[in-house]
Parts: sequence; structure tokens; C-alpha cells
Amino acid sequence: MTTKVKWKLNDGPKIQKEQDIVTKMIRIYCKKQHRHEGLCEECQDLNEYALKRLAYCKFGEEKTACAKCPVHCYKPDYRQRIKGVMRFSGPWMLLYHPIESIRHIPLPAKLRK
Repeated sequence: MTTKVKWKLNDGPKIQKEQDIVTKMIRIYCKKQHRHEGLCEECQDLNEYALKRLAYCKFGEEKTACAKCPVHCYKPDYRQRIKGVMRFSGPWMLLYHPIESIRHIPLPAKLRK
């Protein structure tokens, strides 16, 4: 007998900010790599997948950076794709979204308020 796990949808401010940032990174990637103004089909698929993973993250508002997470909720192919997007888009974020880029840099515990 199998039991289904019902995941709670996360829509707190931290999750929403993460979703906004990942969408912006995917847009930059698609614009620069695929020459699309919007999102091509491949990037739209990746964006929807990333937003869904964030919305159902079991850690919710207490989540760490996905790269440091003990649970890898991305399927291996999506994980490789998002890593490539982030590696490419990270430096571009400083140009296109400088304030958000700086805010997204994690601070050591002793520097947090």
C-alpha cells in the first residue's frame, strides 16, 4: 500500500524572490544564447520546471541555495541545464539587474542583522 505525500505550495516572499531571480536568469540566457526576446520552448520548459520545484520546495522559506541543498529535487537533465543557465547568466545579472545580484549574494551569519 502506497501513501501519497501531499506537498504544501510555498508562496512566501523568499520563494517568490527566488522564482523572480531564476526567471530573469533564464530570460538572459535565452536572449543571449537562443536569440529570443521572450522565452523559446526549451527555456520556457526549464522555467516552468524551476518555478514548480521552488513552489514545492520542502524547506519553504527556510531554504538554502539550491546548490547547497541536501535534497536534489531536480531531475538530472534539468539540473545540468539550470547549472548551465546560472553559470552563463550570473555575470550578466550584474549588468542587467545589479541591485538584485548584490542582494542575492549570501551574507555570512555574523554580518546579518
